[in-house]
Amino acid sequence: MNALTNVTHAAQRQAFSVLIDSFLDHLDKTEDRTKTYLKLVDEAERFWGKNAADPEKLEAVRRAFKDPDNRWVKFINKVVDETNPHVARMTMLNLGYEAFFRGTKTIRKNREKYGCNIPWLILFDPTSACNMHCAGCWSGTYGPKNNLSFADMDKIVTQGKELGVYVYMMTGGEPLVRKADILKLAEKHNDVQFGIYSNSTLVDDDFCKEVVRLGNITFMLSIEGTPETNDARRGDGHYDAVMNAMSLFKKYGILFGTSICYTRNNIEAVTDPGFIKFIADKGARFGFFFHYMPVGNNAVPELMPTVTQRKKMIERIRWIRSNECDTGFFPMDFQNDGEAVGGCIAGGRNYFHINSSGDAEPCVFIHFSNTNIHDNSILEMLQSPLFMEYHKGQPFNKNHLRPCPMLENPKLLREMVERSGAHGTNEESEESVEHLCSKCDDYASKWGIVADEIWKSEPHQKKKYENYAPANRTGNDNLRKFEGKKENPLKDLKKHA
Repeated sequence: MNALTNVTHAAQRQAFSVLIDSFLDHLDKTEDRTKTYLKLVDEAERFWGKNAADPEKLEAVRRAFKDPDNRWVKFINKVVDETNPHVARMTMLNLGYEAFFRGTKTIRKNREKYGCNIPWLILFDPTSACNMHCAGCWSGTYGPKNNLSFADMDKIVTQGKELGVYVYMMTGGEPLVRKADILKLAEKHNDVQFGIYSNSTLVDDDFCKEVVRLGNITFMLSIEGTPETNDARRGDGHYDAVMNAMSLFKKYGILFGTSICYTRNNIEAVTDPGFIKFIADKGARFGFFFHYMPVGNNAVPELMPTVTQRKKMIERIRWIRSNECDTGFFPMDFQNDGEAVGGCIAGGRNYFHINSSGDAEPCVFIHFSNTNIHDNSILEMLQSPLFMEYHKGQPFNKNHLRPCPMLENPKLLREMVERSGAHGTNEESEESVEHLCSKCDDYASKWGIVADEIWKSEPHQKKKYENYAPANRTGNDNLRKFEGKKENPLKDLKKHA
């Protein structure tokens, strides 16, 4: 990054900072608040120039901000009002300006420049250590075997920013086992937004005070419905720990949401409108829902939701986001919201995962790799054989209700791992790709029939921008041309690098 670019970046950040400060200083005046929202839309349009969203969509956003009764404007206002001012300011600057505006623009340029996927966020594991042992979870069996050093984590963020990545999430293990290093990292990189998936058990007052001081950390707390459905999988006392963490975050004005793994046993509890209202009343404003994945040799495939349950899951999540529901909570379904993001987001297309050993994995659920942070740069990781297979193959299915190359298209993951020569990275005991995918074959077949019926019954709009490989605009059809071929992964990498 040259000196002129640095100056321009600093000037733009300062301009947005002034606008945000003015907004936060006049929260009691509805008219001023609306004007600032509209100014932010104008700034975004100017920043993007000819690549801005369709004029009709921008006008729709402006109309929404002018409507005091718009559900989602009221939702945004609620989030702003209850969030600590410094936390709100840093989130708007880092998540808004750095990630959505400037970061996205930089990432798109680098995708063309380097001919590979460049992600919008990077997920990494500070540690494999966890103080819990949830049923069916691979992570709880690892033990405190591996840790990313502070230097490793600093390298990930520093090199990621050079590519335009300004959002970093942490999982594990339990990330807060490394609480001191995480705070140190957030302080050094105060221009990025950090998100932490946590089991809540290590959250206390002193930690919350540091989070407020820094302002650039948000949280996704693991919870699975009622005390009974939650503790049945996560252990006695966990539900109470989550309630305590939620109360502390609400008290300090720290932005947080939930991380919910839905299984055959808890899916009714975690989508019950009463439960959603309850966690919203506790202060959670967003939530990620994750389909149970049968990953690892200790997985429990019987926990996978039935096809009927998954169909109901789609209906329920969409209802919560509709105008028929007035709960102040925005849910996102990692598996069923594929159309919103153009299918599978893994392999660096929008995100990828670095485990506590430093291995770069396409997805937190896909434990295979060709590359490690200790030996390679972030860019080299994204150009590694398995990641390039993802780049060539995405989207893996034209039906974005079937996005995953493991869960819904297991034949494709088998092929990509074989062609790339990737090795297993499961730290408990290495799992072969055949063993993993065989647990998904029957599910993929049954869900495919239902998913195709749903997909065909609904209208779909092609997105203005899709970061698929230029040669692949027709879905996973392009993968078929590789079937039966014994390609050299390194030769293939050079061809696409």
